[in-house]
Amino acid sequence: MAIIPGRMTDNHTGPLVVFVIGMRINHFHKVGKWLPVLRAMGPMIEELSRDPDSGFFGTEIALCSLRQILLLQYWRDFDALEAYARDRQARHWPAWSAFNKAIGNDGTVGIYHETYTVAAGAHETVYGNMPPFGLGRFAGLVPATGSRNAARECMRAGAED
Repeated sequence: MAIIPGRMTDNHTGPLVVFVIGMRINHFHKVGKWLPVLRAMGPMIEELSRDPDSGFFGTEIALCSLRQILLLQYWRDFDALEAYARDRQARHWPAWSAFNKAIGNDGTVGIYHETYTVAAGAHETVYGNMPPFGLGRFAGLVPATGSRNAARECMRAGAED
């Protein structure tokens, strides 16, 4: 992706949900336990990305360490996130069931998630000399000028939209 020089901000208006989800390999030698968990993530992201009505905006993936991977996801709202998580016809439900059956509480693989509901106007982003990233990659980028140039002003401007 091309670097966009200068200061940019995202073009998102309205509320959103930030969903942080990931896994941690607790026992490297038990590949048969953690590899299926790792492999389950990609098909879920592909499934969501193909469905514009899912409420899924997109995800950024980060390798936190040799043991831990993190996905930072952006969603339209909590209802959309929950609907996907509970949809027995979607890829998440069987992956979750398989995890509970194969791993359960045996400690070989850790999983986690955090969910943040963000009200309209209650977020601020700044991208300086960056390729499109994060919320800006999914919602589009605009120059961070005027009221979009400072954190406090961005929050006020968003709240007034």
